[in-house]
Amino acid sequence: MPPVPTAILRALGLPLDPSKSSLSTSNLGSGFSTTGRIRASVPVGEGQEEERQYFVKTSGDGKAAEEMFHGEYESLNAIASIVPGFCPRALAWGPLDEDDGSSKKGKNFFLVTEFLDLGGGGGRSSSQSSLAQRLGKLHSTPAPPDPKTGKRLFGFPVPTYCGDTRQPNRFRESWADFYANERLMTVLQESERRNGKDPALRELVERTATTVVPALLGDGHLGYDRNGHGEGIVPVVVHGDLWSGNASRGRIVGSGRKEDETAENSAVVYDPSACYAHSEYELGIMHMFGGFGPAFFNEYHRIVPKTEPVEEYEDRVKLYEL
Repeated sequence: MPPVPTAILRALGLPLDPSKSSLSTSNLGSGFSTTGRIRASVPVGEGQEEERQYFVKTSGDGKAAEEMFHGEYESLNAIASIVPGFCPRALAWGPLDEDDGSSKKGKNFFLVTEFLDLGGGGGRSSSQSSLAQRLGKLHSTPAPPDPKTGKRLFGFPVPTYCGDTRQPNRFRESWADFYANERLMTVLQESERRNGKDPALRELVERTATTVVPALLGDGHLGYDRNGHGEGIVPVVVHGDLWSGNASRGRIVGSGRKEDETAENSAVVYDPSACYAHSEYELGIMHMFGGFGPAFFNEYHRIVPKTEPVEEYEDRVKLYEL
């Protein structure tokens, strides 16, 4: 087995003795990075040691890898801080190479998280550990306020990646403003950068952003019923890329954190691209790719009711699929 890179051992505060840790890459994989499992022996008392397990991703994609791993680090911890054990907690990220002052292009970066065991084991799961219950708790908890203004804003502290698409996530006070500019227009601009300009496509996206988005998501409309009663919406943490391939059942193992580990398998998620958003934004990609049936949505909406105006719910979800 290859040795664990020194930069990772130092970031995790693990012994530098190579006999105390190992790295395995068998049966693990990712579309954008190299992945592996670290096992390490750590002292827990006089003459005693315990095994810790970690999941590691590495990439040599320079600036993109740096931003991607930073975004995933913050995304995982935003979710785990609200619903412990729902996703692996991120533990460290940074450069694998020595900092020699040169350009970061082509440099290798790493991300280390708790190890998520998807291989079964554990006892029967409780209803509190279902995907609907855990996602409902995440979406029922207001996102943290902006430390500078004290306001709860839509956005995220760092850029994230949904697949290979960069999302700047600049903070906005208005959800309609955020969705129109930080999602629809950002995706259009990235498409034009890669594929060239398409005037017809730009006209459709701009019309959606300036007409449909205000009509369905506008301030003073979303979160209010047809009689004008309501309180608007509050930003919550969303996973941001929750299709069926990023959700499963499993449990955190070998972390040393009792609050994150359970004896039973529970609903878990991974590979997030989080932001502070309208809770129903999460449902767009869940509907688009399928894999979540009526039983899930019925259970979920008992925890997180459909936003007013309820009669526009299906239109909003279709908008969020774009």
